[in-house]
Amino acid sequence: MSKHAKTLEKMRNNPRDWRIDDLVTLASHYQMEIRNEGGSHHVFSHASIADVICVPAHRPIKPVYVRLFVELIDSVKEKQS
Repeated sequence: MSKHAKTLEKMRNNPRDWRIDDLVTLASHYQMEIRNEGGSHHVFSHASIADVICVPAHRPIKPVYVRLFVELIDSVKEKQS
């Protein structure tokens, strides 16, 4: 199991106490687009998925945003398979 897969499993099991850097690292691994034009939110999207997730960059990130992010990554992985 790769480091990114382990991190994703940890997020799935415990969506608390994650930082925006962790989400950005995973998103870049799965070739997701990350937008942040100097604002306080990061927007995650992927070309093959119609959904977009906007995550506030405050620390720690609320669990609801981590769960949505994990669902988006799962959708990306499903499309790539």
